[in-house]
Amino acid sequence: MTRGQANSTSASGADARLPADQTIAADAQALSEQLKAMRERLFPPAASKTLRAFSSGEAAKLIGVSDGYLRQLSLAGEGPQPETGAGGRRFYSLADIHALRSYLSEQALSKGNLAKARSYLPRRDGARGEHLQVISVTNFKGGSGKTTSAVHLAQYLALTGHRVLAVDLDPQASLSALFGYQPELDLTGNDTLYGAIRYDEAARPLSEIIRQTYFPGLDLVPGNIELQEFEHETPQALARRQNGVDSGPVFFARIQAALAQVEEHYDVVVIDCPPQLGYLTLSALCASSSVLVTVHPQMLDVASMNQFLFMTSDLLAVVREAGGTLNFDFLRYLVTRYEPNDGPQAQIVGFMRSLFGERVLTSPMLKSTAVSDAGLTKQTLYEVGRENFTRATYDRALEAMNAVNGEIETLIHASWGW
Repeated sequence: MTRGQANSTSASGADARLPADQTIAADAQALSEQLKAMRERLFPPAASKTLRAFSSGEAAKLIGVSDGYLRQLSLAGEGPQPETGAGGRRFYSLADIHALRSYLSEQALSKGNLAKARSYLPRRDGARGEHLQVISVTNFKGGSGKTTSAVHLAQYLALTGHRVLAVDLDPQASLSALFGYQPELDLTGNDTLYGAIRYDEAARPLSEIIRQTYFPGLDLVPGNIELQEFEHETPQALARRQNGVDSGPVFFARIQAALAQVEEHYDVVVIDCPPQLGYLTLSALCASSSVLVTVHPQMLDVASMNQFLFMTSDLLAVVREAGGTLNFDFLRYLVTRYEPNDGPQAQIVGFMRSLFGERVLTSPMLKSTAVSDAGLTKQTLYEVGRENFTRATYDRALEAMNAVNGEIETLIHASWGW
């Protein structure tokens, strides 16, 4: 009896009779149905996500004013009026908060105080040369906190008044899942960025692909498995180009060209790159004004990042020689899933800081049960309420997350000369 025959006879009856592709397809279908049922239980009746209201204290902190000042505005009937709950507690939707930002910004501008107006409503001005900030969040290794970092950054920037476009460039579509999409059910052909960067006549304008989210000020380009088609088609397009057949912009310029179609509507684009260095990632890097490299402070992860950096530099050098522009406003390493009391992790972080200096963000993203617990319901720290956690755990995680994203926000504003 051969080894293959032995394995076949020892396997369970159903799996032994099915080819591997059919077994995997059956598992995928069963999992998809369970995920759909879970979504419908979590977000009834329309099976779509909504964003909670914010207390007056939370709203005041987001806007940068005192709770007492918000109360004065409410009593005077100025700006949007909050919803009033039990005991006279005031609650604001994110749309209300944005409306308050606009109102306060206009008041500041009427007094000639541009800096104050920008503190309320941090919108870039293209006429002043403040370019669209495109940030790629990337790493070679899965599990580095890449998607978690990207979604929290995009939501933080929306909460602080920026106009944000999140782009899911990962065929696994984890970012899209966090925004309430189940890719195999909610998306059809050409519903991802691939629809705007493909090489044939079926390409669509990016504006037709962008979807509004339940987060006012934050739009999404969702992802799914069709993004992988770009990896398959690009070698063929390069071969055609060598034979004199023009199929539009070369691969490393296609994402940049797609984003140029909608740049006037956004201040920041956050791209969640796939965890491999393919044509999608290279095209995203070439479209980027800035890059975040996430790294888990373990020696194997750092060694993997080392290989990622070598490969990236080699490939980007080829792209640059072919005419690609690679001028980043900032390149930063973000330490993720950090445990401050872990001695070896602290050593590795110190090692990185000694090598890269200020290119390692001062604030690390802490490992926290609050983040993982929120993920059980496809939510983020910015979506869940403090009442759902041990307050100390939630506050510590939120403070660390805000410190990371606030540091990135400062870099963005510096790129605009603010």
